[in-house]
Amino acid sequence: MSRADLLALRVPRYTSYPTAPHFQSSVGAEIYERWLRQLPPGSPLSIYVHIPFCDTLCWFCGCHTRVVNGYSPVASYLELVRSELATVAAIITGRDHPIAHLHFGGGSPTILEPRDFIAITADIRDTYSFAGGAEFAVEIDPRGLSDAMIGSLAKAGVNRASIGVQDVDAKVQRAINRIQPFETTKSAIEKLRAAEICNLNVDIMYGLPRQTVRHVKETVDAMLSLKPNRLAVFGYAHVPHMKRHMALIDEKDLPTTAERLAQYDLALSALVKAGYVPIGLDHFALRGDPLAVAASNGTLRRNFQGYTTDTAGALIGIGASAIGSFPQGYVQNETAVPLYRERVRTGKLASARGIELDKEDTIRHAVIERLMCSLEVDLSEMAKRFGFVANHFADELVELERLAQERLVEIDGWKVVVPGSERAAVRVVCAVFDTYLDPSAARHALAV
Repeated sequence: MSRADLLALRVPRYTSYPTAPHFQSSVGAEIYERWLRQLPPGSPLSIYVHIPFCDTLCWFCGCHTRVVNGYSPVASYLELVRSELATVAAIITGRDHPIAHLHFGGGSPTILEPRDFIAITADIRDTYSFAGGAEFAVEIDPRGLSDAMIGSLAKAGVNRASIGVQDVDAKVQRAINRIQPFETTKSAIEKLRAAEICNLNVDIMYGLPRQTVRHVKETVDAMLSLKPNRLAVFGYAHVPHMKRHMALIDEKDLPTTAERLAQYDLALSALVKAGYVPIGLDHFALRGDPLAVAASNGTLRRNFQGYTTDTAGALIGIGASAIGSFPQGYVQNETAVPLYRERVRTGKLASARGIELDKEDTIRHAVIERLMCSLEVDLSEMAKRFGFVANHFADELVELERLAQERLVEIDGWKVVVPGSERAAVRVVCAVFDTYLDPSAARHALAV
């Protein structure tokens, strides 16, 4: 199989291992409650709050969200979130577990009314203590971002904002149903900084319909003029069989695999030339940024929000579809808001499925996370750390040889390294260690 063929494989993004399609209904609320009660006293944790609403539908979006035309469904949902937060806190006695990271994602968290954002964050602060230097991040849609909302973000203590951009070209924006003039993005960033929310992430994409290398360059150049601390360069995953609204995108307008790779390479080289440090597969940060520091000292982690400096032992997922992570495994709340509402209103934990990690899952999770974060892993060292024989991954090493022939990976004894120039292939390398992956299933995104 050639390099081009390998990079055209459909493989998971590996924000978890095992990945979400393999979660099972047998791991539900009872097991989730047990894991909550088993948290070591005083251990820090992270909280993710999911707001599954937008006021327009972006056709590229792979998130769990829905469009609302009025605020009533949002207000009702927030009451459920506040109830779930209280239920979880009652189990773990919140103030015994300081929050290291708090993240609001979606959907569009900035669809909330400013007063409601203040109210829900006050609930969290009343229930939980915050660790010194805790990060409080919010995903932001610049379109319609009001001065009042920016003021509420600052008042609530938000210290990191993640801003969706995708592409600055009007033709590409029309093809994905996200009309966002550059001036809208620029104004939002300037106002956030004026409110002293200065740690800014920007998300852009490649592989979008009607997008070319020129469009990616123009988008990168436009973002560099705004000097964000971090950029994420995500590849569009066209999966209309999973997200029906993606069928609104004409597949004839999608770039080929070779064109996608050229777009990715352009973004990589331009950002590195501008002084950004490449991190893992698709993140970039200014030198000295905590993400770049974590990448250099080996503490970088990967979770459902992407690359992170979060080293807390547990992540609590709040809201419909939110996923929690524990040393024992993963749990996911009911995805549909009506089913989530039913569970929360009865005073139950909202988890509907998950997966409990066995010893084999645990070592493979560690191997995949290190590859995704550091582009390298010592398999003999991993085997020793987790109590396996030194040649535990002998079969995988044989399989990696075909990738080595295409120079997508380098093998030195038991050490596996993805060259920085081939970081686009890291998910293909990780897939070799994935015992759950069905190569015939087309549920995942292209490797590049």
